[in-house]
Amino acid sequence: MSQFVDRRLSGKNRSAVNRQRFLRRFKGQIRKAVTEAVSGRKVSDLERGEKISIPAKDLSEPFFHHGPGGRRNIIHPGNKEFIAGDQVDRPKGGGGQGGGNASQDGESEDEFVFELSKEEFMDFFFEDLALPDLVKKQLAAVPEVKKSRAGFVSQGNPSNLHVVRSMKQAIGRRLAMAAGPREALREAEERLQELVAKGLADSPEADELREEIAGLKARVAAVPFIDTWDLRYANRVDQPVPSSQAVMFCLMDVSGSMDEDRKNIAKRFFMLLYLFLTKSYERIEVVFIRHHTVAKEVDEEDFFHSRESGGTVVSSALELARETILERYPSAAWNIYVAQASDGDNWEEDSPRCREILVQGILPLVQYFAYVEIEAEEPQSLWREYEQVQAASRQFAMRRILTLEDIYPVFRDLFKKKVA
Repeated sequence: MSQFVDRRLSGKNRSAVNRQRFLRRFKGQIRKAVTEAVSGRKVSDLERGEKISIPAKDLSEPFFHHGPGGRRNIIHPGNKEFIAGDQVDRPKGGGGQGGGNASQDGESEDEFVFELSKEEFMDFFFEDLALPDLVKKQLAAVPEVKKSRAGFVSQGNPSNLHVVRSMKQAIGRRLAMAAGPREALREAEERLQELVAKGLADSPEADELREEIAGLKARVAAVPFIDTWDLRYANRVDQPVPSSQAVMFCLMDVSGSMDEDRKNIAKRFFMLLYLFLTKSYERIEVVFIRHHTVAKEVDEEDFFHSRESGGTVVSSALELARETILERYPSAAWNIYVAQASDGDNWEEDSPRCREILVQGILPLVQYFAYVEIEAEEPQSLWREYEQVQAASRQFAMRRILTLEDIYPVFRDLFKKKVA
């Protein structure tokens, strides 16, 4: 029987197969850890991996061991107390467990900690959103930069050597270095021809001119044909694709009716929108505006984790967003996107005011306005007013989200290409 022995050296990714097997085996624990990590991350902080901890109890392996009872013959090394035939009392309380106790008042177990790469983290992040594989790759891909010519440099990679430019440089150097000796050589040769014409070819002056001519020819011949100083290399630099800047407004209701589950769904939607914008814009700013009866611009920590009691006045957030756009983000220099998340709750008298602000004050300034209603029992006054806005403007879109799995279908529907 033939046997093949593979003696090829393992590549640098030789443990990739084992790593993928590990990720598949503990997929549930990793998904749970990624979900917790997303809750603690910022919307714009998706450019790194994540440290994942798995409790040691979840890594336990099944194995065979001796159970209580039965008769066993055991040899104890270093025995100085017993001889053959002596009987040893069993440990009380089912003893025989090795190792010491870590603490007396609680369970203490070591955790297995490993690092998820950015690509692996994004895979688990997109998995909860039910994204197709192609979309996962497109959103997780690192944007490429174009190589552009940037002249020539005197040092570089031999593969980038520019022969024509180097030869031109060498010719110019040779002309400059040999210009003086060549001129003196021409004059000496003319004087020698004059002496020969006069019949003084064997005179001492003619001999001196011949020695001078020989020295000048040696000086001209000593000029190297090409020198390391002449070498020129094509220089190429990374040129990012020029793109405009964009600002993303995140508006969310933080009243008592918006619980943590609804906020988590809203955060996933905002993250997906941010990733979508990074594919088109190099510079993106994020503005967080929360509201209940009054609106306030806050940082991301307060935006997702603060909770207020009382009613909801959505128009306060729309007014603040419009004022912020006019003060800091002129539409001539910024691409403006607004995403609003709410459970649909709003005062009846305020909903017509919201429609008025959108139509007259915000939509003329922005590229797109997306409204998502999260886990709403049934459409309320705000939804009905926004339906009128959607019918009148192509820049406005609205959808309802019930679970995490609905985020991507709703997102895809909101931002699909519009037919002209």
